[in-house]
Amino acid sequence: RETVLVPDPADRATIAEEHALELRTRDRERKLLKKVQQSLQAIDNGEYGWCDETGEPIGVARLIARPTATLSLEAQQRRELKQKLYGD
Repeated sequence: RETVLVPDPADRATIAEEHALELRTRDRERKLLKKVQQSLQAIDNGEYGWCDETGEPIGVARLIARPTATLSLEAQQRRELKQKLYGD
């Protein structure tokens, strides 16, 4: 990546924001790739589509909407409620 000196503070701020956005995008992509790899491994192991918490089937509709899901909708909702009430 080429370094460009930009004297205008507004331009520097814009460039900094674009750089931050690019870093966030790369981080999200890296995390998604890891989840996809984990899902492929679960398929290979015969464990794909089963909830990590309950052992119950995740459900086809949820897997279609979020193929990397590791929790059933109910388990995910319980986890989110617990995090909301008690924090991480």
